[in-house]
Amino acid sequence: MTNRRIPRLGWDVSEVGYGMWGMGGWTGSDDGASATALDRAVALGCNFFDTAWAYGDGRSERLLGDLVRRHPGKRLFTATKVPPKDRVWPGKGTTPVDRVFPYDHIIEYTDRSLQNLGTDEVDLQQLHVWDDHWAEDDGWKRAVEDLKRAGKIRAFGISVNRWEPENVLHAIDTTLVDTVQVVHNIFDQAPEDLLFDVCQREGIGVIARVPFDEGSLTGALTPQSRWPDGDFRNIYFQAPKLQDTLARVEPLKMLAGEWGEPLPGLALRFILAHPAVTTVIPGMRAVAHVEANLAVSGHTLTGPQVAALRVFRWDRKPDHRP
Repeated sequence: MTNRRIPRLGWDVSEVGYGMWGMGGWTGSDDGASATALDRAVALGCNFFDTAWAYGDGRSERLLGDLVRRHPGKRLFTATKVPPKDRVWPGKGTTPVDRVFPYDHIIEYTDRSLQNLGTDEVDLQQLHVWDDHWAEDDGWKRAVEDLKRAGKIRAFGISVNRWEPENVLHAIDTTLVDTVQVVHNIFDQAPEDLLFDVCQREGIGVIARVPFDEGSLTGALTPQSRWPDGDFRNIYFQAPKLQDTLARVEPLKMLAGEWGEPLPGLALRFILAHPAVTTVIPGMRAVAHVEANLAVSGHTLTGPQVAALRVFRWDRKPDHRP
């Protein structure tokens, strides 16, 4: 496993991390199987694990806490997130910040997360949604400073709304932001336009999430793909989006075949081709997926390959934006 440094923090984290959303209660989640997959990731050199209180109301956090206790001799970086108080995803600037991230709420949910983790400190606490209209509010800033001063968090980050990679630049200007978590993949290349340059200049870590576009970039979806009631993907891929997505994936699958590459590995390697990216966090619940995804570390794409993949950029507009 190749590690990459977050200059602002001096942390060396695995360039392939572990996204733990699917362990928080998705259909088919099994805590025993999850633990086995997590242990395998540690054995292969993964040291960055991203969860959130909202992933099963703390269930995923408890799995992470158990993992840390099973590996006391390993330096494992723990990252979680404070849910918005109004439980609205994504964050909207028209909503007053005191309804989303008031001071007391951030403190309370950090304490809840620490209780779930079973630790006195979490390495990285993040806000799970964001809108830059909130950047100048004193409440969240004071909460971050107080949590660091109390030794409850070592670093602070923001998870940026999907398809709004520049909707965090004012928050970065406060100098309180140590990491930014953003959707970045073969389709979603917009973070490269400006955000990545800012993060590199400021030494801020970049956590790339949704590397497989909720599954489409694994190449496994078909026109008949359906998910159980309550599964987020039923919303994400509601008609005609599934059909539009599959039309864009098909030529990618052909290209991957010509190169003799599995599409999921190619998707991860594209993300890691950008030097601003610190770690990519695919969701994984099976040992086979852990082994395949972590195996891409250290295997870079060529310049011509990256250029060939850039033509698949797909700029999409957030539903809540005009």
